[in-house]
Amino acid sequence: MFNQFVKQITKKTIVVLDNASIHTSKKFKAKIDEWKQQGLTLFYLPPYSPELNPIEMLWKFMKYYWIEFDAYKSTKNMKTYVEKIISNYDDEFEMCFG
Repeated sequence: MFNQFVKQITKKTIVVLDNASIHTSKKFKAKIDEWKQQGLTLFYLPPYSPELNPIEMLWKFMKYYWIEFDAYKSTKNMKTYVEKIISNYDDEFEMCFG
């Protein structure tokens, strides 16, 4: 995919990556210099950085503040609670930082 992507870029481009095994494999890393010559720079997130990923923050609030205990009783219940939160985010549910 990156080989195809780099053929389409028209200016210097930065891609932010997590540390998934595919992004850290020898085969992937062997291409980095080639991609860099074509204008692609890769930026790796720190190994565990949930604060840099908004969905991680949302999940933390869902898990610890908004989802009631009944949600954990079944997959159906969990789906219902998650859908309720997503549907009512910003109306009924709000994240506060610090």
